[in-house]
Amino acid sequence: MKIYYVYILQCSDKTYYTGITSNLEQRFIEHQQGKHLESYTYKRRPLELVFYAEFTEVGFAIDTEKQIKKWSRAKKEALINDDYEKLPNLAKKKFN
Repeated sequence: MKIYYVYILQCSDKTYYTGITSNLEQRFIEHQQGKHLESYTYKRRPLELVFYAEFTEVGFAIDTEKQIKKWSRAKKEALINDDYEKLPNLAKKKFN
């Protein structure tokens, strides 16, 4: 059974990058070494792996990656910090 990973990297400028791969260790090395010049992370190295989740179905992994990419910084940080109870409230729109 193939495993897919959705991961979040924290960049040196404190931004987050979310990606998907079937080989987490190799993909992290590629990010750290700057293998892809056009990559968001290329000029934001060094990087830190701050979150990952494993999936057995690639479609679900892709959907999860797309969903996380749309999240606010606060919501991503709640996920990273295992503050799952905060996620529903962070998803609500706030009107002032």
